[in-house]
Amino acid sequence: MNQPKNYQSSEMETRVGQVFGTPLLVKGKNWLPVTQLVAWPLMAWLAKRRLPERSWWQCLGIGALTMPVALGSEWCHNLAHAAAARWIGKPMDALHIIGGMPRVEYLNINDQSVTPRQHILRALGGPLFNLLILPLALLLRRITPAKSVGRDMAEVAIGMNALIPAAGLLPIPGLDGGPILKWALVERGHTPAEADLQVRKINGGLSLILGFVGVWALKKRNWTIGGLLVLMGSVALGVATGKIKEQ
Repeated sequence: MNQPKNYQSSEMETRVGQVFGTPLLVKGKNWLPVTQLVAWPLMAWLAKRRLPERSWWQCLGIGALTMPVALGSEWCHNLAHAAAARWIGKPMDALHIIGGMPRVEYLNINDQSVTPRQHILRALGGPLFNLLILPLALLLRRITPAKSVGRDMAEVAIGMNALIPAAGLLPIPGLDGGPILKWALVERGHTPAEADLQVRKINGGLSLILGFVGVWALKKRNWTIGGLLVLMGSVALGVATGKIKEQ
């Protein structure tokens, strides 16, 4: 197995640890848990929306429990990427902590020392974790009382562990699906440049589909799903037009 790379952090970055051969880096005060502070009242609002008879104090307490479930799903998703990368002997270069959340970094996205199959396996690590957790969350939902805090936690776990792979496996560069598609094309004989071009073309059609379905969802007043689909469609359009690049 290859040894972890010696990531050269900038003077502004601090290495706070290592997980699965990947350096954990923070820059200045970017580590502050801003995401957690924003997510807490949002989860409290969702708890209130599910059962309006709850007091706001109760909902804040429930939000304090469901927020780690939601954000922990994303944290574990990224840690699973790191674990997969270590398992195949090609550790990722860094895991940055920004706003209390992780961001994966590969310094060379076209690293020729990594085979196409290894690129794909690294990208699959995160979604596979979420898909493995999803049945457990569904089981928890089934065995918890309808108005219990456990049911709230199960609902959040189901939502996050379904949403993360569903969105992440879209063939958009920067998400998991983009590299999976790109390196699958390379494995079939395309050069990385040719594969990038094919991914851009596919994102053109994808942007139309996501935009259409997103607008339809908004018309049905499904604001969360509709807004997310429109946003993803805009990103896909940016990729198709070359305004958004993988790195």
